[in-house]
Formats: sequence, structure tokens, C-alpha cells
Amino acid sequence: MTRLIKINENGIYMVFALIDDEKIRLIHLGTAPFNEKAMPENAWENGYLVQYQETGYGSADHRGRKHTGSVPGCWAVYREMRDYKNEKGRKLEIVQEYQGLQLISHYQFYDNVQTIRSWTEVTNQSEETREIEYVSSFAYQYASVGGNKPWNRKMRLHTAHNSWYDECRWESRTLPEMGLNPINLAQSTKRIYEQNLGSWSTQEFLPMGCLENEETGATFLWQIENNGSWYWEVAESSELMFPTVKDHNLMITNDGNEISGEIYFVLSGPTEWESQWHKSLKPGKSFITVPTAVSVVNGGFEKAVVEMTKYRRKIRRPNKDNEKLAVIFNDYMNCLFGDSTTEKLLPLIDAAADAGCEYFCIDCGWYTDTNWWAGVGEWKPSAQRYPGGIEKPIKYIREKGMIPGLWLEIETVGFDCPNIDKIPKSWFFRRHGKIVSDQCRYQLDFRNPEVQDYATSVIDRMVNEYGVGYIKMDYNINSGIGTEVDSDSLGDGLLEHNRAYLAWLDSIFVKYPDLIIENCGSGGMRMDYAMLSRHSIQSSSDQTDYIKNAAIAASCATALTPEQCAIWSYPLSGADPEETIMNMVNAMMLRIHQSGHLATLPANQFNLVKNGIEVYKMIRNDIKEGLPFWLTGIPKFEDPWFTFGLECDNCAYIVVWRISGEKILNVPLKEELQKYQHVEPVYPQNTLDCAYINENHTISFLLEETKTARIFKLY
Repeated sequence: MTRLIKINENGIYMVFALIDDEKIRLIHLGTAPFNEKAMPENAWENGYLVQYQETGYGSADHRGRKHTGSVPGCWAVYREMRDYKNEKGRKLEIVQEYQGLQLISHYQFYDNVQTIRSWTEVTNQSEETREIEYVSSFAYQYASVGGNKPWNRKMRLHTAHNSWYDECRWESRTLPEMGLNPINLAQSTKRIYEQNLGSWSTQEFLPMGCLENEETGATFLWQIENNGSWYWEVAESSELMFPTVKDHNLMITNDGNEISGEIYFVLSGPTEWESQWHKSLKPGKSFITVPTAVSVVNGGFEKAVVEMTKYRRKIRRPNKDNEKLAVIFNDYMNCLFGDSTTEKLLPLIDAAADAGCEYFCIDCGWYTDTNWWAGVGEWKPSAQRYPGGIEKPIKYIREKGMIPGLWLEIETVGFDCPNIDKIPKSWFFRRHGKIVSDQCRYQLDFRNPEVQDYATSVIDRMVNEYGVGYIKMDYNINSGIGTEVDSDSLGDGLLEHNRAYLAWLDSIFVKYPDLIIENCGSGGMRMDYAMLSRHSIQSSSDQTDYIKNAAIAASCATALTPEQCAIWSYPLSGADPEETIMNMVNAMMLRIHQSGHLATLPANQFNLVKNGIEVYKMIRNDIKEGLPFWLTGIPKFEDPWFTFGLECDNCAYIVVWRISGEKILNVPLKEELQKYQHVEPVYPQNTLDCAYINENHTISFLLEETKTARIFKLY
């Protein structure tokens, strides 16, 4: 006997099949009610809620390295479903058990958002230690169900490469283009996967992906919320489950190939195979996986990003910074580059205040007379750089009406730290009996209470003695696979450190709720929502080329909310005014991270900066609630034009960059923008370049010169 449990929440439909009161399966996830004719009952068996693998049990599938057929997870028996409302929205908790092991699948809905947050809780109620190799945070086996075409002709996967200087580089390909092909009735061992290994969570990829059924429009966009190792996988199910054609007969392609299975995706934190993580779960103990989120929409990738944006605003720590969107000046990029002194700072402080900046952050190097890179760790100001103390420029920043800030890298200690010989060796990561180092720095272990006390004392000194209200928290190394100290595995040590760091960060925000701590990891190398659910602002990139930075700026709203995304504006003195304009435009729909030698900019360039900040202050209340769109798709460096926009309550803003190509761009307006009939320039205000809306709901942009950028408003 099978009973269907149907959930309809915020436009998301979930259907669970309860088979013989023993087995529960997730058989439908989408934006439309379940169509039983599209998937017969004999196909429901494989819809496991969680993939859970223990050492010694092997696999129920001919799977290769795929994380399916996990044992004993697939043997778990249903016990109960809890369905209730909390302060966030509706919550489902589905309990399964196997020989003293309890698996709870958590599904948290958020009111008015088409996104589910999901994680798995494992509790060992037996009398023996359970050796865990893998446990998923979310799994869905039937992502390709719907329509008449086979999955190889309708499914598209969107993935995001990420790198230093090259953040948020999205690609969109069919599954065969990525190497996944139907292979008769055989059980494919091929997987498409992305992973991170180590403490730079986004060093190669964003922890995101998106599966889209181009025939039906069903779209699943996910993010994994961990500041360390993570893993996701897309593949074909490992057994013949059901055909996709309506008559349920075996489907034959035009090439004569029989097609089996459907496309699934599974999301998790660290794994044993990919991350050297395993957990020895002692009797009476519990383990909770990292959270994941899945936006479920009909309409494609960009529509899913809108829902993920709404969700990110729901889970973020409430803070004044994301309400005000203050303008920050930082003295690093195209400016002092870590070589600040009181003499150099004072004229910059004057210029930043005159331009309208509201925070002034002194970047790296303030704590050492020599090598700023290897000298991190003690965090006491250089007497040589600041005669009379660093309090002098900090006081001057406040006198000019700005909030002072300092750069910090609290998780590392450099080889040249003045007190390196006094630090206990137990404070650091260790592998194979050796202290872990990277790039002339050691990795601190935040599981150690002494490390947390040290880090808190540094924050206390910066806030209470130096008087800062802003900290740029950087992180420029990768700890690697983890630490062997007091851990079940190297990956376990890393995960517990990651979580300890987050707990420490939470304690700092409780202690100093108005302190702004910018998240930076060599730019965007740790751009995940374990961090960004806490930090109000993220450094998006260290990219020094303002043209390339434009493409990054136009893409970043896929990875984080616009009001959290800091973009450098760093005009060079004496450059073409259009360079200054583009630098400002890059940042003005997100968060302005102003830099450059403002004190030596010619008057015409300085006035462009000042005017840009004035305009930004007039529109930033719209930005904090705006929802992103792209008229020309997510940009690539080589594209001739970029566009990026925000739809707000009663208007929309569109940023347009012409890098090369023809001077006129004609592009259709999306349906939700067709209500607007007027368009006007926002910045620069005095420009001959223009935009106009045509009768057929297209918009035309005229930019006379290449390497130019403009902001327009639709109303």
C-alpha cells in the first residue's frame, strides 16, 4: 500500500510516497502539482531522501564514484514526519531509522520565497561507533521528469567557475556537452561534479549549480553553505527506473539507443572520497550536515537567481550596514598598496571625506615596518609608519565625519610575526606531525579556546583602543585538507574548525552588533553563505583591470545579494574621464569600495567620483531591495557588451557597458520590465549617450565610444 503526502508551500510542490508505512521517498519537486501519469508507481523506489554511507557496507548500485545506492542509508525505515510552522515558515522533519541509527531530513521553507533550505541530522542511538563516509544534505532523483524529450535533449546545467581575479564565471551546457550521455540500459558510472577542498571555499567554483529542463522550464538552482570543503553531483540514476515518454514504454532514440534512468542531483559538505572526511560517530552523539538551499522555479536560471536572492536576504544576520549601504574608502587598490603612513593618509582622508565616503579603511601593512605579508599575527601598530601612534590618523578620520577601519587577517600567523616564538604549537593545524603552513603563514585552529580568546582580544583592542568601526577581514591562504589534531579525519578537523570559526564570529557580532566586518579572501575566494549569512559585505575581487572588473561586477549578483557585494572603484590619476566613469559605474549598483589616489586626481576626474557617490546615495535605498536581471545574459570577459539590472518597487536600473562592437545595442525587455515606458540617464548625468524604449518592447542603447559605461533608469 502506498500513500502520497503532498506539500504545497510558497508555490513549491513536494510529494513524498510512503510505501507500506516503511519506506518514504521524495518523488516530486517542482512548481506544478504532481502528475502521476508522468511517473508510474513502480518508479518511486529510488527517491531516497538522503544518501548515507558507512564504512564496510558497500553500495547497492553499480555506481563507480557516484554517491548513490548508499548503504545502510537506503535500508532506513520511515518513522514519522513532523510538519509545523516556525518563525521562518513551514518546516518538515522526516525521521528514518536503521539499527539504532536515526536520520532526520530537515526541509525549511521561508515565507514568500520559492527556496528550501535542507540539511540532515544523524544520531547514533546504537551501542557501537558508526563510521560515516558520506551523508547528503539534499538529494533529488527525478530532476529530469517532465516533457516528452529524453534527458540528453532537454537538460541544461549551469555551473560557475571562480578564481582569483576571475570570479563568477558562469557556463551553460547540455549534459552530453559535459560528457554525460545515455548508454542503453547499462548503469552509467559517469558523474558531473564540482567540489571544494580546503578553507578557500570558492577557490575554483562557486558552491552553486543549476539544472534546467529546457522543454518544461522546470529549474533547480542550489547553493551549499559551508566555508570549507563541499561537493555536489549530477548524474543519471543507476538503475532502470522509468521511461520518460507518456506511454511508459521503453524509449528508443533516433539513434536506436535505449535510454534508462533520470537525472538526479545530490548536495553535501565534505566527503571521504573527495575531501578525506569521515566521522566516527560515537554512541549517543549526533552529526549535522552543512546546510544547502534549492530554489525551485519554472522559467530558467535568471528567475531562479531572483528567488535565491530573496532567500539570501531571509537568512542573513539583520544589520544596519545592509540597510544604509555606506560608501567605503579603502587605501589599497591603485593607491597605497599596503604602504600607508600618517603622511600619506592625511591627504587621502581629506579627499575621501570631500568625495562623500562614509568609512575609511586603512588596509594591510599598518602593523609592521617590513614585510606586511609574513608579519601578520601580533596586530600592534607600526611606530615607524605612524609617529605619535596610529590613533592620530584614526582620530582624523573621525574628525572628518567618517568611521575608521583597519585590515585584519585573524586566522593566520606569519613567519615574521614578532611574537611567533611565544605562540603555543597547539594553536596550529598539524598534518603528519608537522605544523601546516602556506605562503609563509600558519593556519590557526579555532577549535582551540585559547585561539578564540586571542582573536577576541585583538578585536577588543581594535574597537576599544584604536576606535575602529570597520574591519576588513581578509584570508589569503588555503589550509589544505585539514588537521589531524583531535579529529576523526583530516576533513573532520577542517569542518569542525570551520564551524568553530563561525561560532566565534557570531560571538563577535553579539558583542559588537554595529561593527562592520567585511568578508575578504584574496577577493572572492571565500564567497559562500556560511560566511555571508553573517558578514554584511563581501570583497568581490582583487581584479586590477577595470574593464575585466566590469564583467565581474555584472555577474556578482548571482553569488550574493547586491547590497553585500563590494566592487572596487580605483581611477588612475590623469586617465581618460571615461575610465573614471566606468570605475564608478562598476560599483554603483552594488557597494562602492572607493580607492585610487583621490587626493591627486585632476578636478574633472574627482568631480566624476564625487558625483557618482552623490547619485549612489540617492538610489541605494532601491538597491537594498532590488532583484537582479540581465538583458544580455551573464557576461564573459570577451563579450562586446555587458548589462546588469535591478528591478525595484516602482522602477528599474540598468547598467550598460560597451567594451567593443557596434555602438547600438538592441535587446528585448523581459516581460516583467515591459510595464515601464520611460528611460533616463542616471550616471553620468550630462551625457549624449542615450537609451529609448521601442513599441515592440525592446530597448536600444547608444554608446558612442568603446570602453564606456552608463546607468539608466526605467520608470
